[in-house]
Amino acid sequence: MHGYGPTPQQQTTSRPSPATLTTVRVVLVTVTVLSCGLLGWVAMLRLAIVTRRPRDWVLLVVVMILNAALFAFIVGTPDDPDDMSDASVLLMLLWIVALLAGVITYYLYVEIRHYSSLRSLGSPAPYTAPAHAASLPYQQHSAQQQHQHPQPNPYTVQTPPPTPTPAPQRLDQVRAELDELSDYLRKENREGEGR
Repeated sequence: MHGYGPTPQQQTTSRPSPATLTTVRVVLVTVTVLSCGLLGWVAMLRLAIVTRRPRDWVLLVVVMILNAALFAFIVGTPDDPDDMSDASVLLMLLWIVALLAGVITYYLYVEIRHYSSLRSLGSPAPYTAPAHAASLPYQQHSAQQQHQHPQPNPYTVQTPPPTPTPAPQRLDQVRAELDELSDYLRKENREGEGR
């Protein structure tokens, strides 16, 4: 074999099931919200690992710096709410809301888009033999056999044709039940009038 044999298939990244992806997203968003944005870097870390894009790694570092600064700001504020100025309360609130909204929105948008683009790419292309290998007689023979006897696709679901329901029998049954009900109501009506 002079190196003309089949090449190994490309490694495909394993895609988690939609249920797993949804669970991971819910957990990461919940952790981010419950920590008031201080653990937003966890969602960004997952995103950077999944997409492997430099922009996501840079944004992870930015979020970590913002989280550290927010933590330092919270620690530096007085414990008594009366001692805090309105400006510092407003600044802290805006910081938390902006961090929460930015991290959650960016994380969900990019991750969902990333996995939908993977899904749209589909499976890798099947292996095709090199052009010089098509002239080999045994390959031509097997190709002719494949064209003569097409193999059924094991991935298609064969559904049996629907069985027709005998409509006249059903109609007769309904008619008989309605007649019985009509007789019963007449009988009840006569007994009610006779009292």
